[in-house]
This record gives sequence, structure tokens and C-alpha cells, in this order.
Amino acid sequence: MRKTATALATIFALGAGAAQAADLRMSWWGGDSRHIATQEALKACGEKHGHTIQPEFTGWTGHQEKVTTQLAGGTEADIMQINWPWLPLLSLDGSGFADLREYSDTIDLGQWPEEQLESGTMNGKLNGLPISTTGRVFFFNKASFEKAGVPLPSTWDDLISAASVFKEKLGEDYFPFDATGQNGLTAVLIVSLATTQMTGKDLIDPATNTVAWTAEELQKGIEFHQSLVDQGVIRSWKTVAGGGNVELFELPAWSDGRIAGSYEWDSTYSKFNDPLEEGQELVPVKLLTVQDAVTEGVYRKPSMVFSISKNSKNPEAAAQIVNCLLNEPEGIQALGDSRGIPASRIASETLADSGAINPQLLAANRIVMEAKGPTVSPFNEHPEVREIFQDTLEAHAYGQISAADAAVEIIEGVNGVLEKF
Repeated sequence: MRKTATALATIFALGAGAAQAADLRMSWWGGDSRHIATQEALKACGEKHGHTIQPEFTGWTGHQEKVTTQLAGGTEADIMQINWPWLPLLSLDGSGFADLREYSDTIDLGQWPEEQLESGTMNGKLNGLPISTTGRVFFFNKASFEKAGVPLPSTWDDLISAASVFKEKLGEDYFPFDATGQNGLTAVLIVSLATTQMTGKDLIDPATNTVAWTAEELQKGIEFHQSLVDQGVIRSWKTVAGGGNVELFELPAWSDGRIAGSYEWDSTYSKFNDPLEEGQELVPVKLLTVQDAVTEGVYRKPSMVFSISKNSKNPEAAAQIVNCLLNEPEGIQALGDSRGIPASRIASETLADSGAINPQLLAANRIVMEAKGPTVSPFNEHPEVREIFQDTLEAHAYGQISAADAAVEIIEGVNGVLEKF
């Protein structure tokens, strides 16, 4: 009897070992801190589940092209970090990646609300699991506003009123906000925010995959952004370009508080707060709204997703590692906030309870998660859509085209891009 039991135990052990002997690959982009954290997490999760995972990491530049080439040739990694806007480009019909719902016995999908899972779903197939959910939020330099003797703004009107006080009490080179930088990207986002607040609609109608705004609605958004320039709330496009389009957080005017606010991803809090001089601190505030706004218009999206290759020889093993990275203590602690505040409920709670996340970053993320707004289409970030929007707004900023004509040109150009899909 003992020999039989021993033999069975040996068989089970060998069987378990064979099931766990998967050799996997994982690819991602990022900086040094993310590379180190991810390799530590893969080592911990690999040891826990008996798999070996080969890391393949790069910087941001060229990573999309690399993944696209690998997918075309069927040579992609088993586990991939995919930028959310790439999903419709790489898997419009849902067949580009494995359907993660098929591995729900291994991956605890209950740690994500259905809304977040839907954001990673293409044509009914869960192609990507949100790693973190990020959104645009308003950050203001509390010290600058205190110096000017005005409270932090809670509406656009508050911010506009603060501009004149800044200039009167602090100097003509003081601005309470910045909304033109990043080669015009911030201008696009502010125009989009204002137009969404006025209409309750995202740029793109998901039902028709065409621009949801009328030319008249978009014109109002463009004119709103220009009014911020005219009233001295923000720097003009020409001023920003004349300074070399330097990143805001690299400007001395940002570090010393002469520019006292911006509209940024919640996950970039440290990048913008760290350069500030001693005694200054950024604080997040709820989304500023225009008069008669019908929604807060939050721009919320998955920052990135984890996907599993449809060609993986060991998809169950890959699913084990994905679950470990996002839902199990070994992966959660190793990854930390290297990809922002985790979207997984258990991961975010674990890190928050351990004090591993900056309180201001937590506050910013809470604002993003609680705010209301229409679902954001990933096509908002299609390179051609962004280029059309930015180039047309620049022409308007230089007086080469009216706001009315700019609105028509943007809508026609964006619809032209969307027709391809």
C-alpha cells in the first residue's frame, strides 16, 4: 500500500512539474525603474509557479514597430505590454491576441469592474487586461496661489479670474495655468475637454466611428482655448514655440512657480512635482468645468494592457504569470507603482495599505476614477488624428485660419482617418 501511494505521489509530482515547466517570453517598454521592477516580479512569479520567463524590454521609441513586426511574423512574446490605443490597430476584429476570458479560471477577472474590462475588449474578445487606469487631472502649485492671495480654482471662471490677480500682484510673466505645450498636445486636450463638457460627447461616436461633434460645437471649444490665451491665463502657441517647445516640467518658470498649473496624466504627478523649488507643492483638484457643462468630461483610459499571444505554446502558463503580476502578492509588491496605480482592486489596496503610493498621487487617481464622462475611444490617440488636430489648431493660433474653418477641417480630416477602420 505504501509503495502504491509513493508511486502515485511520484506520478503526480512529475505531472505537476511537467505542467509547470514552461519557457515563456515577456516584452515591454519603459525606463530603468520599470525594467528593474518587472524583472524582479518575473523572477518572483516564475519561481512561485515553476516557469522561466525571458525578459525583452526596450524604451518607448520603436516599440510599436517592433511589436507590429513580430505579430505579422508570429514571433511575438507570450506576454506583451501593449499600449491601449494600439488595440484597434493590431486587433480590430479581436483576433490579434488571445481572448483572456478563456483563462478566467486562472486570471481573477473579478478584480476589475466590467467597464475596465470592456476597454480592453475588441469585437467581444478581451484582448488586453488593464494594468493601470489613468486620466487627465488638474494640478496646481499651492504656493503660487497662496502668494497671489487667491484660492485654488474649482471652475474655469475661477481660473480666468485668478489670471489678472497673478499679473497684478506677482508680475506679467506669471500664469496660473498652461495649456499649449507638448507641441500643441495640451491644446488639443483642453479643446476636447471643453467641447466634451459642453456636449456630453467624446470626439468619436463609438456607434458610427465618426466624429460625434458638429462643426459649431467644436468651434466653441477652439474659441474657448483661444479665450484663455487672450485673457492671460495661459501662454500663447507662439510663445511656447519661441521657447523651443521645452517640456513644461523642465522650464525654470515651472520650477519657481511662475507657471502654476497644468492638465496632466494623474500618473505623472511626481514628474511635475519633483522639479519644484523648496516650499512648493502640486495639489490635484477636481476637473474644472465650463458654464452649463453637461458632464465633467473626464479623459480616462487604461494606461496600457497586458496581452497574451494567440500563438503562445503555453497560454495557461502565461495566464498564471499575468495573474501573479497583477493579483498576487509576489507580483504586486515587486511591480509597485512602476506602471501607475494598479487597476486591479487587490493590487491597489495592497499598495495603498502598505504606504507605497504618494498620497497626492492617490488623491489625483481618486479624482480621475470618480469623475463622470463619456467613454473615450482609443482612436482619439491615433497618430494621424492627433496630427490633424494639432496642425489645424496651430494654424488657427497663428491667425491663418478661423475657428469655424478649423473646426470643419479637423472634422473632415479625422473622419478621413476613421474611414480606414
